[in-house]
Amino acid sequence: MSRRGFTLVEVLIALAITSMVGALVVGSFRSVDRANEIVRDQGDRFGASRVALTRLARELSMAFISNHFDPKQYRERPTLFVGREDTLLFTTMAHERLWLDARESDQAVVQYELDDDPAHGGEKALFRREKARIDAEPDRGGRRDVVTDRVTALRLQYWDQKRKEWVREWSTRSTDRADELPLRVRVELDAKLADGRNEKFVTEARIAITRPLDF
Repeated sequence: MSRRGFTLVEVLIALAITSMVGALVVGSFRSVDRANEIVRDQGDRFGASRVALTRLARELSMAFISNHFDPKQYRERPTLFVGREDTLLFTTMAHERLWLDARESDQAVVQYELDDDPAHGGEKALFRREKARIDAEPDRGGRRDVVTDRVTALRLQYWDQKRKEWVREWSTRSTDRADELPLRVRVELDAKLADGRNEKFVTEARIAITRPLDF
């Protein structure tokens, strides 16, 4: 029997088909890897947003103001609760000491606000500032850290027990609310997910002590 080999055209066709199949396989692996990356990123952002809201709600639940201070040292009461629609500054009993024998108590000044994300240009992040010692300058000092990134909006509302409605601002530095904290605080956080969608996270915190401590 006579033997017959492959022609050059047949070899080139086979190589072309093999290359196409290989490109499709590589593309499929890349698509799967990208999908897994998006899923992981989605989970991380969901988790970070939920942790941020849980922490904020916990600290809000232990917010307080106190009439126990030295008027000779302080011109005005150092404990406070100043909340606006997108920022919140308050004193809380939720501070945790991280070092043994640290000269700190469970009281601290905490502030939450949106600001430019240092790691992602053009994006916003939720920042948390904590000052372990309450003094005459609650607006300054302390440590400031990013709680969660890729945040597009932060909305805060405060429940007015007397008027039976949500309000957008609350300040114990004003005369009409100097001796009262809101009964509840509603927090809405909009975060940008990995696939480009915006997801809204909502929680409410009930403040346990709404009247000034006086002892």
